[in-house]
Amino acid sequence: MSQNEPLRLHVPEPTGRPGHETDFSYLHLSRAGEVRRPPVDTAPADTGDLARSLVRVLDDSGQAVGPWAPQVDTELLRRGLRAIMKTRVFDARMLIAQRQKKISFYMQCLGEEAIATAHAMALAPGDMCFPTYRQQGLLLSRDDISMVELICQLMSNEHDPLKGRQLPVMYSYKRAGFFSISGNLATQFIQAVGWGMASAIKGDTKIASGWIGDGATAEADFHTALTFAHVYRAPVILNVVNNQWAISTFQAIAGGEGTTFAGRGVGCGIASLRVDGNDFLAVYAASMWAAERARSNLGPTLIEWVTYRAGPHSTSDDPSKYRPADDAARFPLGDPIARLTQHLIGIKAWSPQEHEQVQKELEAEVSAAQKEAERYGSLADGRMPSAATMFEDVYKDMPQHLRQQRQQLGV
Repeated sequence: MSQNEPLRLHVPEPTGRPGHETDFSYLHLSRAGEVRRPPVDTAPADTGDLARSLVRVLDDSGQAVGPWAPQVDTELLRRGLRAIMKTRVFDARMLIAQRQKKISFYMQCLGEEAIATAHAMALAPGDMCFPTYRQQGLLLSRDDISMVELICQLMSNEHDPLKGRQLPVMYSYKRAGFFSISGNLATQFIQAVGWGMASAIKGDTKIASGWIGDGATAEADFHTALTFAHVYRAPVILNVVNNQWAISTFQAIAGGEGTTFAGRGVGCGIASLRVDGNDFLAVYAASMWAAERARSNLGPTLIEWVTYRAGPHSTSDDPSKYRPADDAARFPLGDPIARLTQHLIGIKAWSPQEHEQVQKELEAEVSAAQKEAERYGSLADGRMPSAATMFEDVYKDMPQHLRQQRQQLGV
């Protein structure tokens, strides 16, 4: 007879459920300014401690401290705060539009706005982002992207640039370096690595930035992307947004318990950082460090952005069914808008009065954009692209079988 106990599996459980406070001690936080900033040409194996600790710049009083504090013009930070606020206002307005049945579906990035907006400011024209459906800040931080056009895509109306062929929030902007979003998870990661490799093969200077959520790291494409990025030293930034929840599944189910997602990069021979995603200055500094590595032919960088999905996974989700209602308010890394606002007020580059004024301006700007977009139709009034458009832009010359199908459809 065997003396061993029966084998059993470990099934991770979240540290908080509805009706019980979450114990956030699992996050393993570092103090602001505590984590070292290595030279940009550091060896990937020497970033192991950076994959376990947490790069932070803003302390509890809003001061920028430590070696990662970037030397930036206050105007960049002011633009950054405005971009974060704009993204949140846009999300809130579109959520209401969905509830009014003007949009079929929407996904907010509530609580995560600093990651995409700060990262966008660290990239150069021509760089290509391969985002997921929660990086609208990459577009909303730019002045050359029309909110009217974004809303038309959400409403799938007559002026939808994608002609109703994509789900709402799945934008596509070649001119903005925003690759078409895919509903399939993790595909963007390996596509970003391939694009970066192609840029190097052509002798170009443009880099790629791939995005994935904590849950999608369980997909095979994540591991394949890391292998190719490591082997060929692809000029790519690999962003893992750890917002603690993949739909209703806690991040530990994807392997975040007892280790970090950044640690996987080190294990694959990739320089890796674990960064406070609600700290705009830390996001900007880490993004600049990773971009410099890529442009200097020093290889890829994997960055785990630690943040919290403050809202539902989508308008089809009810997070009160699987997590405490006050989790976002109790999340120890705070709110990105409040933290950057505190910093700017502290250095006398912002004021409560200006904050209120900008909030009103942005609300009016988004409201005006929505009204203009609705002139071209919304889900509520049914003014959508003709069904005939599904046959267009597929072949240079439409084949006979498609012509017959179009005739049968009567369009």
